[in-house]
Amino acid sequence: MSFGASPIDRGRFREVLGHFASGVTVVTALEEGQPVGFTCQTFSSLSLDPPLILFAAAKTSTSWPRISEAGAFCVNVLEAHQEPLCRVFAETGADKFAGVGWTQASSGSPILEGVLAWVDCELEQIVDAGDHELVVGRVLDLGASPGAPLVFYRGGFGGFSI
Repeated sequence: MSFGASPIDRGRFREVLGHFASGVTVVTALEEGQPVGFTCQTFSSLSLDPPLILFAAAKTSTSWPRISEAGAFCVNVLEAHQEPLCRVFAETGADKFAGVGWTQASSGSPILEGVLAWVDCELEQIVDAGDHELVVGRVLDLGASPGAPLVFYRGGFGGFSI
């Protein structure tokens, strides 16, 4: 069904949807013994039974294909003070794990030091969605710490008062 609407301007689309605040995550995996990861702000719980989450990975990402190959990943929910970590994992081609502390989740995926929460998953499904892929993960394990989330809103980062 078409409503005859004119094409949506990309800049306007980003501006309007930027009014929806989101948390910030770093998705990590261990691929062929090497840690890999990228910053991701499109993350959500999906199902309680079975426990599923989802995130969106850009088709242009150089890290996402490596994570997909690994078959398992960990979503690290960033704490309010972790904007610098967010920026490092948003870079292409950088040594993202240089100086970053981490431990292994049960899947082998990195749990980054100091994160607010983490969700360890096995890859369940990938759905094509425009210039992204929607990734569904089956939750294997998870954990949380006290603190406040890093929030992305209207093109900038901030915190959340509790």
